[in-house]
Amino acid sequence: MFTGIIEDIGEIKDIKKQSGKWEFSIKTLKLIKDIKEGDSISVDGVCLTATQIKENTFNADASLETLKVTTLGQKGISDRVNLELAMTPQNRFGGHIVTGHVDCIGTIKSITPSGDSKIISIEVPKDVARFIVVKGSVCIDGISLTVNTKDDNIFTINIIPYTSERTTIGNKKVGSKVNIETDIIGKYVESLLTKIEKKGIDFDFLYKYGYIKGD
Repeated sequence: MFTGIIEDIGEIKDIKKQSGKWEFSIKTLKLIKDIKEGDSISVDGVCLTATQIKENTFNADASLETLKVTTLGQKGISDRVNLELAMTPQNRFGGHIVTGHVDCIGTIKSITPSGDSKIISIEVPKDVARFIVVKGSVCIDGISLTVNTKDDNIFTINIIPYTSERTTIGNKKVGSKVNIETDIIGKYVESLLTKIEKKGIDFDFLYKYGYIKGD
């Protein structure tokens, strides 16, 4: 599990494209001392496993399915990526619950200056948009952000200078693709409501899902 608070910007040093996967070699001077083989690492919001550590780089495999449903399949040598190590019990929970399981690829539709900040609008598929809520959390390329506005399947976020300088989002352009992970709480709520709609609320339902207890 991650929080969406980016710890370093890594650089892709090599990509070995194999028949069933791509093996990425990613450089990170800041985090390399804390990475061990088998660790989970968020790479642009995608949960990958470190398979090998070499000097200032770590290797991680991405399956063909991961390449298809995230922007990792569009990456090349020297591209920069947002990195976050999996949280530990000692970490502060500074962002929101992020699983590293990307829901879709979004497209940046506009970037508008707003004082020192930037207002970025992002379009997502309609079936994903239902999980995006104004003032709720959304994870974009691994960054925990707050939804400002929403109109159908386009939403906006505000990027302050601190975030622009310490993540890759400050270098995005109109038309850029980004990984989107919606708030997991919304997914659980929808799942529960779907069950309610199918069955209706009665004492058996309330007991089954822990809202009431038996004698």
